[in-house]
Amino acid sequence: MANITFRNPCGRGSAAITVEIAAGTSILDAAEQCGARVGHACGGNLACSTCHVYVEDGLDSLGPVSDKENDIMDKAFDVRPESRLGCQAQVADHDIEVEISDESLKSWLDEHPELRTAAR
Repeated sequence: MANITFRNPCGRGSAAITVEIAAGTSILDAAEQCGARVGHACGGNLACSTCHVYVEDGLDSLGPVSDKENDIMDKAFDVRPESRLGCQAQVADHDIEVEISDESLKSWLDEHPELRTAAR
């Protein structure tokens, strides 16, 4: 078991959320479990970059970036060395800390228009 802490899970300035997950769980699945707003326009099928996150702590505990993930990451905005796609990054047994990218937060709101007003 490991913990994932999501910084800004409901937008800038929101309190962090920590969720305990089993090894092998993707960052996107963990976000879904705890209500962190990680976008996933393609449904987590590695066809878009809307689940783009920054792994601020514990990046080395994730599996390697595949060529396909790297190709899709080229579509993302503000890519950094700690960038990963939440649908592809599976957590081992070490805790990690994730910041949700602005791109992903915007995508989540686009996917949930009924909550957009409440999120402001």
